[in-house]
Amino acid sequence: MTDQTAEIGQPAAGKADKEISARAVLVALAMGGFAIGTTEFAAMALVPNFAADLGVSEARAADAISGYALGVVVGAPLLAVGAAKVRKRLLLIWLMLAFAVFNTLSAMAPSFGLFVFSRFLSGLPHGAYFGVAALVAASVVPRHKRASAVARVFVGLTIATTIGVPAASWLSQYVGWRAGFVIVGALALATAFAVYLKAPRTPADPNANPMRELGALGNRQVLLTLLTGAVGFGGFFAVYTYIASTVTSTLGGSETQVALMLMVAGIGMTIFNLLMGSLADKSLNATAFVAFGGGAAVLALFPAAAYGGLWTMALAVFFMSTLGGVSTVMQTRLMNVAGDAQQLAASLHHAAFNMANALGPFLAARAIAAGHDFPVAGYVGAGLSIAGFILYAITLWDARRSGIE
Repeated sequence: MTDQTAEIGQPAAGKADKEISARAVLVALAMGGFAIGTTEFAAMALVPNFAADLGVSEARAADAISGYALGVVVGAPLLAVGAAKVRKRLLLIWLMLAFAVFNTLSAMAPSFGLFVFSRFLSGLPHGAYFGVAALVAASVVPRHKRASAVARVFVGLTIATTIGVPAASWLSQYVGWRAGFVIVGALALATAFAVYLKAPRTPADPNANPMRELGALGNRQVLLTLLTGAVGFGGFFAVYTYIASTVTSTLGGSETQVALMLMVAGIGMTIFNLLMGSLADKSLNATAFVAFGGGAAVLALFPAAAYGGLWTMALAVFFMSTLGGVSTVMQTRLMNVAGDAQQLAASLHHAAFNMANALGPFLAARAIAAGHDFPVAGYVGAGLSIAGFILYAITLWDARRSGIE
């Protein structure tokens, strides 16, 4: 098989693009990741606030979280295919402008129904932005550095869990929950401006078209890679979702301790995301197995660590972010196997990870509903991570059997 993506990591435009600072481009793209990560994770923390203000139960308020996730799943393929002929720099700007508008509408929503609808709209640009941003990041660095470049784009999202989410929660106590969405809108506008200034002005591929992008759906390697991420990364969300409940209900901790534990998770995600990106530049497949295997081991130890107290739980929460490196690895592998359908494959990656965000908590909830305490989520997460390990092995076996690798 010819390597159709051999030059994806090389700047393809003229001398002006080659002089662009790759670091400045990556910072601009990561700003969008920070805005998206803040609204995605902060919305979970703000459920009690907007539930009370909009007059619904917290259980029903969770529909707003589901609405956003649905928007990601719907928007990623539709926008990636529909905008196949649009220059990537221009597409990123429009996606961030739309993200700014929809989050501002969320802040202004007068009723719960309109709030849920605005959260659905806010989710639409999410997957397409990250997918296209990853491709742009890969285009401004040498091929052997593209995994770490993708990781630097994603670091905006992980930093959001460390800084953006606690800040939004703090603001909600003093200004109101709507302020968090206004700030996200402002961050999205700043990102659009930064991308306008720094992103390479590479012309659109004259051969790009929606039908070519749809070819990703018939590519078995693309589908297997997406399935691996959707299942394997679900292990992380199985535990992350119940960190707060484990701290308060199992260990009798305070809300402050919950915030600190979530910050530990965010710091771990940031560090391991960058570390795994660097390792993936050297060996993509080995890094994937380390992420899945290491994540499974830590998650299997999570119940014992949680019952051991806050300090041991904090260690487990930090090291379970080993699994966080899976995102960068899967995104980079999709570049390797997607052929001409780069934009759709890259965007579907984030739809798949939102499926992981649904699958992990759903299975963990079933175990808890069966009468187990919250730390049982660790066993569920370990099982999903092992499944991801096996699926990745199957993906590589299929690639070798087909003569792709």
